[in-house]
Amino acid sequence: MAAVTIRNLPDETHRALKQRATAHGRSTEAEIRSILEAAVHPKERLKLGSAIVARVREIGGVDLDIERDRSPIEPPSFE
Repeated sequence: MAAVTIRNLPDETHRALKQRATAHGRSTEAEIRSILEAAVHPKERLKLGSAIVARVREIGGVDLDIERDRSPIEPPSFE
């Protein structure tokens, strides 16, 4: 697991992080991890596949009649 060092963090910011951690019942380090995790993996993020499925369901779904191409694959020629 990676370790990160944050330099030049203002004392006021550090105090605020400590207070926030105490309010959430965890260490300052755990609080910082939680903040970073929420920043890079927000719960409200758009999941494209889920959004497409939801949209298609709204219009009643789509039936696709797709047949696989069963013709033999020709190997590439490099000449």
